[in-house]
Amino acid sequence: MSLPHVAFEMHEQSQVGEARRAAVRLAAQLGFDEVAAGRVALIATELGGNLVRHAQQGRLLLGSVGGQVELLSLDHGPGMADVAACLRDGYSTGGTPGTGLGAVRRLADTFDLYSTVPGGTVILARVGPAATGTIDAFDVGALALCAPGETVCGDGWAVAQSGERAALIVADGLGHGPHAHEAAVAATQAFERAPWQDPALTLDQVHQRLRGTRGAAVAVTLLDRSGLSFCGAGNVAGRLISGTGDRTLLSQHGTAGLQIRKPQAVQHAWPPHALLVLHSDGLHSRWHLDDARGLLQRHPTLVAAWLLRDHARGRDDVTVVVMKRNLER
Repeated sequence: MSLPHVAFEMHEQSQVGEARRAAVRLAAQLGFDEVAAGRVALIATELGGNLVRHAQQGRLLLGSVGGQVELLSLDHGPGMADVAACLRDGYSTGGTPGTGLGAVRRLADTFDLYSTVPGGTVILARVGPAATGTIDAFDVGALALCAPGETVCGDGWAVAQSGERAALIVADGLGHGPHAHEAAVAATQAFERAPWQDPALTLDQVHQRLRGTRGAAVAVTLLDRSGLSFCGAGNVAGRLISGTGDRTLLSQHGTAGLQIRKPQAVQHAWPPHALLVLHSDGLHSRWHLDDARGLLQRHPTLVAAWLLRDHARGRDDVTVVVMKRNLER
């Protein structure tokens, strides 16, 4: 089960220091040497400082992905009218040296950015070696945040990739806090024992494993480059979105661990360039990306961040997982 991200509000300079120290601690936990940890510190400082100086409602998210430190900058404006210019060293709109984003791009092992005016900006920066030496068939972006006041997340997700196929689960334990976390962990562990079987069989096994827990809403997907098989129970939502279509993946009513009907998987075609989005009910279900079409071509983590930024309910755990084909493979 992947760990949730930690969110830092960015309204004053002291909050930048807090986020930088947390990022350095995470780098140390992941075994980074001093040089790599220094890169993490500089990125956190630059992204956080930019949010304090220029952004509206800025937040910096910190997490780990496959042994890498992941930092995400989210704001609600004013946006960048000329992204290429903002990435050039020496460009500034605030009287500073203007090396921030250009430096972040150089220091990061993975970097991507999406911005609209006046809609705002999301920036992704990762530091650290890739999880494997091979290029996976699918790019994955995922964000999870705990409910306000909680230290553990009642949502969980896990993904497996092998060759030209992938498998994914998202589980939302009922409520939030430690008991919801227990159910979500049990669901992802059951999935990880046999990720390549029929999703209906996986959901049934998750259902049996969760008896005695609070229970969870669960969605399981098995996919390859041509299509996917989907099976879910409860209010984990699934959608296939592209520039020309938006298809909802329907789950049955019920709660795994408590009561569900006999699971049945449904097959769906996967159009070229479409993205798969699974999310817990911590995200409003009636979201759309009509005002951010270019976002679909960016890294899936930016899509997840944009959705979380604009559509999180703010009073519950929230998880968003986005997958798309890796066109470089």
